[in-house]
Formats: sequence, C-alpha cells, structure tokens
Amino acid sequence: MVAGLVSVVAQQAPRPAATPAAARPAAGQWRTYGGDLASTRYSALDQITAANFGTLRVAWRFRTDNFGPRPEISLQATPLYADGALYAAVGSRRTAVSLDPANGELLWSQRFDERPRTFPRGLSGRGVAYWENGATRRVYMVSPGYQLLAIDARTGELDPAFGTKGVVDMRKQLGYPVEDVDKAEIGLHSAPIVANGVIVVGAAHLPGGAPATKEHIKGIIAGYDVRSGKQLWRFTAIPGHGEKGNETWLNESWTYTGNTGSWAQMSADETLGLVYVPVEAPTGDYYGGHRHGNNLWSSALVALDVKSGKMKWGFQTTHHDIWDWDMPSAPILADVTVDGKPRKIVAAPTKQNWLYVFDRATGEPIWPIVETPVPPGDLAGEWYAPTQPIPSKPPAFGRQGITEKDLLDFTPELNAKAKEFVKNYRTGTLWEAPSERAAGGTQGTLQLPGSTGGPNWQGGSIDPESGIAYIYSKDEVTLLAMVRDPKRSNMEWINGGGGEGATRIAIDNLPIIRPPWGTISAIDLNKGEIVWQTVHGETDDAVKNHPALKGVTVPRTGRTGRVGVLTTKTLVMSGDGGSATHADGRRGGMFRAYDKATGKELGAVPLPGPQTGSPMTYLHEGKQYIVVAVSGQGSSAELIALTLPDAPK
Repeated sequence: MVAGLVSVVAQQAPRPAATPAAARPAAGQWRTYGGDLASTRYSALDQITAANFGTLRVAWRFRTDNFGPRPEISLQATPLYADGALYAAVGSRRTAVSLDPANGELLWSQRFDERPRTFPRGLSGRGVAYWENGATRRVYMVSPGYQLLAIDARTGELDPAFGTKGVVDMRKQLGYPVEDVDKAEIGLHSAPIVANGVIVVGAAHLPGGAPATKEHIKGIIAGYDVRSGKQLWRFTAIPGHGEKGNETWLNESWTYTGNTGSWAQMSADETLGLVYVPVEAPTGDYYGGHRHGNNLWSSALVALDVKSGKMKWGFQTTHHDIWDWDMPSAPILADVTVDGKPRKIVAAPTKQNWLYVFDRATGEPIWPIVETPVPPGDLAGEWYAPTQPIPSKPPAFGRQGITEKDLLDFTPELNAKAKEFVKNYRTGTLWEAPSERAAGGTQGTLQLPGSTGGPNWQGGSIDPESGIAYIYSKDEVTLLAMVRDPKRSNMEWINGGGGEGATRIAIDNLPIIRPPWGTISAIDLNKGEIVWQTVHGETDDAVKNHPALKGVTVPRTGRTGRVGVLTTKTLVMSGDGGSATHADGRRGGMFRAYDKATGKELGAVPLPGPQTGSPMTYLHEGKQYIVVAVSGQGSSAELIALTLPDAPK
C-alpha cells in the first residue's frame, strides 16, 4: 500500500472485545500511561464525535515553564486520571503534580531535590504510576537520579512507610557495585507500572552512538513491593554464566557489556501474571565488535513473571543489534480472532516499521517469523548476524531502506541533486550495516527508518471493537558514519555521523527522501493486514515557501515527530509533530481526528505548538476532556485540555 493514500474499506462487523477485560479501567478513567495495563491507549468515551470535534475548545492550560531553572522544550508527559484528580510529571526538574481535572488548577506538587546526582535521563520524563487499595491512594515516580518515590495521591506528601521516608534509591540495589552512586550513569524517563501489587521499573542510560567505553553499566528491570518499597526481584537481560543465552556472548563479552535495560514503557497481563518488557540494545548502539554473537536478550521482547521476575519467554527482534533498533515502546495486549480462533496476543511495534505479534502466554508467533539471510557489512572487527527474524504478517507499515525511488522528487532538479548526493553514501536494504566514513571513499550509511524509528516511545493504540491497531510512524534518515577516535572512546569504532537523528540529511534544506514524512496506519490484528494509511501532519512552512518549489504543487507531506495516537469509541486522534502557519496567520500545531474505518480526516483544531506527548482522555463530572502535551522552540511546555462547549442554557 502506498503511504499517503487513504484506502477506504467497508465498516466491519464488531468482533469480540480486543482488550483483555481485566486490563480495562473504569469508565472515564486513565490510570496508567497507556490508559490500561494492556497499553491500548483506548477509551470507550463517546461525547466527542466526528460531528462535534471541530467545536472543541480549550478548557484549561497548565504551563510548566517555572517547574525548573529553565523551560522544557520537549514535554513528553501523559497525565493519569483517577479518583477525581489528574497526576503528571512536569518541568526540567521532574516535579510530580496533581491538577484539578475541571480547570487545571494545581492541587499539589512534589519536587524531590537530589542534587548533585547526575541525570542521564533528565527533564520531566513521561509520567507516573497510580495505585489504590481501600482508602490508600499512591502515585509512584522515578526521579531523574533513579530513585523511586511513593507519594500520597491526596496530599502530595512522601509516604513514610515506603522505603526510606518515601524513597527507594535504586542505584544502591543494582545487584553489582558502582564506584560512585551519585555519578552512576543509569536513570529512567519512562513511567513505572503497577501490576499485582508489584511496581515494575526499567532502566536507561545516556543516549548516543559514541559511548566512552565498551565496559558499561548494565541496566536492570526490577520489581518492588507496592506498599513497602522492598525490592522483590531484579532481572538482567544479559545472561550470566550457565544461563540460557549466555553462549550468544562470545569471548566473555557478557562480563563487561552494559546497557540492555528497558527505557521504554511496559505492559502487563495481571491474569497471566506476566509483565512484557521491551529490552534495549547493548553497548554500543552502532558497533558490536566487542560483543560478538547474537547477544540475547538485547533488542528483544521478554515476558517476566511479575511476582518473581523469572523469564517465561523471550523473542529477539534484532540479532546483534548494530542499528540501535532496540524495542522502543509498550507492547499492545489484545484478544482477537485469527483464522476463526480466539487468540490472546501481544503486538510489539519496532523502529523498523514492523509489528511482531505473539501469543502472550507462550511467546509463539501468531504468524510465521522467518529467519532470513541478510548481507554482512565490512567494518573491521565487526561481527554480523547471518540472518534476521522477519515477520510474514503484518506487512511493514513504513519504508525500509533507501533506493532511488525514495529520493526527493518535487522537481527534476532536486531529484538529480539527491541522486548525486547519495553517491557519497551507502544505501540499500533495511539491513545495510553501519560503514566507515573514509577519506576518499563513502561517508557512511544512510539508514531508513532511522535509529529513532518509525514508531518510537509513543507506540500505538488499538480499538477493542475491531482489533485494529493505529500507529504513527515517521520517515527520517539517520547517518551511520563509523570513525576511530581513541580520544573519545576505547571502542574500536563509534558513530561520527551524529546518529539518533542528530544529522539532518537534506538537499537545499529539504529532506533527502520524498514525502510522506509522517503517517498513521491502521492494522487489523485479526488478519495481519494493513487497512489504511494516511498522511499525518501539516506541511512545514519552510517547504511550502521554499524558493525551489515556487509554482510546484506540493502535496501534504506529514511531519516527523514522536506523536502518540488516542483511540476512542468514535475517533482516532493525534496532534502534529511540528508547527505551521494556520489560515488565520497564527503559527502552531493541529490536533486531528480521523475516521477509524477509512482514515479520512474528520476535523482539526489548533494547538499553540506541536504535540510532544501522547494524548489521553477522561470523563469528569459528566464531561469528556482530552489532554495533550505541547511544547517546542518558541512554545511553552504545557498541558492543554480540550472539551466541547457548554450547551446553551
């Protein structure tokens, strides 16, 4: 299917509910980052419809500029709504706040000052967790310095019965010694989850393709008692001596290689007692010459027993990851019907524009995942996995690899420039390996999807009536240009091309690849088929007004970003990942609604800036609200609540 074209299909008859019943929150609630433990990002609310979406107005705005020494330009928060209040993490010091759902008034704030600790994953993070039992209400947040806070949801005070005066220092419970706890390079920006009385927390490290050393701190996944804060278990994705998978780390590389935590959001099935953990790549992101072998269980989905932390099953989606294609987001849990049989599935989005779909109890692939030969690279000292696991269904929902047909083609002149430009780089399949930036030779490998996706931390959503998942994906090129630099790192090679999307590959300040640059796809998880795809996001002013495009009809291009999708009983919704000039002359983003069956855009309402967090919705005092985080250069980082106008009296 051609991205950018809307494929219209007939409305299907409702199927059995796709969301595990035990995971569904009470009507109108939004109690976890993903809406529920199944990470469906779905709500059955239906006040906001295609007919009235265009009348949405701003109910309130909560600006976060003063929650820290400087404003934040990438507020990624998704608030929670439970027990009549909103809870979020905001500001460049990561302050937990509670807000009045009707007007955004600040009810309480909890700022935990832990300076002079280092913050490898600082700023506001993505959210908090919520738990209640009887009269007890608690909010849990991971601080930038990797401490777990338990906060009374009604007062904002730390819970004295939890850990040490409401705090558990997770850097002191890694299972191995660290030289300096304050400087330990481990943290987290995702929200924890609570399942079956256990708080589950991942770990993250400094991002980047040029680590200073191949001997790096290991990430862990750990479970803590929801009342006391006692550590119940910890799981390390790099198997130790004698453990299954240890043989995939050749030359004792398991002893010193680090990372392989879980920086992404997680999901859980409380009935099965399993938590689904997306595991990140090992040290380093783009070079594995110091860790020969397939490197289980890095860049994998693992299912852990939530009470014991023991691994029940695992599947590695990228062998010996040298592309930074670690698992980026919460897997989606659903109950669907495949070939006439009910199946309990877990669907994991990956940066390569795939959904890997498994039986969530056993890990058995729902459709065959085929080990397929891939071409090796030629970087000295590197080890290349001979095959990679490629799903037979669903098909890829975005471009994979770069060929001439992918190059910018607004005009013949720009197309010729793009063709000439890529002669200096390696291009080809999805599995084109990072390559040397060589004097007098090629200047590295152009990667698409880039190391930030495709989809990234925002993941996807699902409609429980149809079993159709909705996923935003961006097309953005990353440069993987490997260099030797012993002054920066003791690794043989590091990425000198920027990586992580830091290097914008452009022709005359236009992206090197043709649009669309941002799409939303609808994927039927009963059939493993793409239902429709549509361009998402307004064309940038810099493209509309580009002098080389004067007189050229430029189609809507979509925008790159990391924008989550919200699905309700009536609509699929998401905001633009960038700003453009509106018809009234104001500049900002748009919040858009689409028909769930066809992908047709049904309406758009203006936002003061781009969407940078994933939207959520709730029902408060009989009224439906949608809240979305907005921020960016020139825009205040703020939570904006949208609702319908009051009916005339």
